[in-house]
Amino acid sequence: MLHHVSVGVRDVARAAAFYDPVLKALGYKRVMDFSPGAIAYGESKDRPEFWIGKPHDQGIPSAGNGTHVGFIAKSKGAVNAFHDAALKAGGSNGGEPGPRPDYGFAYYGAFIYDLDGNKIEATLMPPAAKAKAKAAKKPARKAKKAAPAKKKAKKKAKRR
Repeated sequence: MLHHVSVGVRDVARAAAFYDPVLKALGYKRVMDFSPGAIAYGESKDRPEFWIGKPHDQGIPSAGNGTHVGFIAKSKGAVNAFHDAALKAGGSNGGEPGPRPDYGFAYYGAFIYDLDGNKIEATLMPPAAKAKAKAAKKPARKAKKAAPAKKKAKKKAKRR
């Protein structure tokens, strides 16, 4: 659905010194560099998905209240490495790595505030967990579909 996300930072070079190791822990890299104005990260040069940059008005950026950016992690180890790298790079803890059962079956994540107060997250939801979550919903759907069929059968039985 989304093409890319951008967050405002006060100093692009300073923010890059934070994001380079943090996103590397998740397998992402710097894919475009328009310093001193903006830098983009992603998996390949043709997919700049996350941008850091000075606000368009060149003013002081502000972090969105209730806004955060979630990055896909490929393993629990990557989530943990993201969290550790962010703390070492000067970020502040927004939530230790661990399961988040309220967020979904097998959800595992960690939250960090970057140097400018932007909230970021690394999250893992393994494909097997997604399949289990879908499978858990299917019987409920089948039961709903079966209910009208049972009603029709009862009506036919009454007619006889």
